[in-house]
This record gives sequence, structure tokens and C-alpha cells, in this order.
Amino acid sequence: MSIFKKIFKKSTYTDDRSRKDADRSKYMPEEKLPLDEQFIHNFTQHGGRFLYAVDENEVQQHFEDILVEHDFFETDVFCSDVQLKNRFHDFNLNYNNSKSNSSFFLTTCEYVISDNGAILFSSNQIKESKPKELPDTFVVLASTSQIVESIGEGLRGIKFNSRGVIPTNITTLKNFQDHALKEEKEKDLMNYMVPNKRLYLLLLEDL
Repeated sequence: MSIFKKIFKKSTYTDDRSRKDADRSKYMPEEKLPLDEQFIHNFTQHGGRFLYAVDENEVQQHFEDILVEHDFFETDVFCSDVQLKNRFHDFNLNYNNSKSNSSFFLTTCEYVISDNGAILFSSNQIKESKPKELPDTFVVLASTSQIVESIGEGLRGIKFNSRGVIPTNITTLKNFQDHALKEEKEKDLMNYMVPNKRLYLLLLEDL
């Protein structure tokens, strides 16, 4: 069962989990968390803002909540995805190609990575831009089917889906705290010198 469905049966799930843990021997290896639980834990630990949606109505509502929170209505938005522009066309936003003067970056992603809570992008989303050139706030739309265990699995998925034309500029973001320690950023080579971003993940259930 997906962790998102467990939210609605929280007390029962917690009781069952406690009994299961009590029955396990202390000498048995630690039980591995499901990918969705592992991702949520790691993503939020890095400061990511997570918004789960069961259908399109909830996606639209969460998106509106973000706009209200930061007073983003009638502002410039950097978005190069025509489908996203059409999806959120009712919110009186000015979609353009100005990375520096936009209030936020509206985009999809390639994958969300369970074992480190990162978001994997490529030139399909960010073209040839460097992360530091993009707005400080990201609003990312993804689906639960895009959750994979590791960066390696995500890279294999990109290669498989590209059918011979592999996108360039593949990068991950996972520093979403307002003030992350430099030492923490330098532990991950794929995030070395990558700036922090405030990131909202709209995750739509599709499994």
C-alpha cells in the first residue's frame, strides 16, 4: 500500500507497524522502507515542501495555495513547458522566458530519487541553464510513478526513455533549506556548488 493511501488510515497503520516491529528480532536486518516513505523522509529532511494530490482538482488547489502563500498572482513565471502553461492557465500568470526576473520556475522533472530525496532534471526541463541562473523558487509537478530508488536508476530511465537521443545538462537538486551548511553540500559531487532552492513538489498519484 502506498504511504499516501496510508495517510487516511494512519492509526491502523501505526498500530500494525508497531506490532510488526515488536515481533522482529533485534538480530534481524533493519527493514527497508518503501520507496515513497523513504523519499518523503529524505526530501523533507532537506527542506523540500511536499504536496500530495490524488487527482487534478487537488493539484490545482495546491498550486493556488502556493500562489497565495507567496502572493505570486499576476507575476512573471519562467516556464518553457507548453503543457504546464495550459494546465495552469486560469491563474492569471505571465509566462515568459526571463529566468532572472521571474517569481518562480514552473517545471516537471525526470525522476524523484528515494535514497537521497533529490529531484533529477535534464535539458528536457532546464534546457542548458545552470541551476544558479534559475529563479530561487521551483514549483515541480511529478507523479508517484517517477519515484525511483537511486540516481543510477533514474539515469538508466532517462537513457531508456530517450531512445538514443540522451538529453544533456543532467543534474540533481536536493538542497532546499534556506541556509544549508557548506559541508553538507560538498558531500555530494552532483550538488557541488549547486545553490539552494525553495522547492515545492506537487506529487500526483498515478499508481
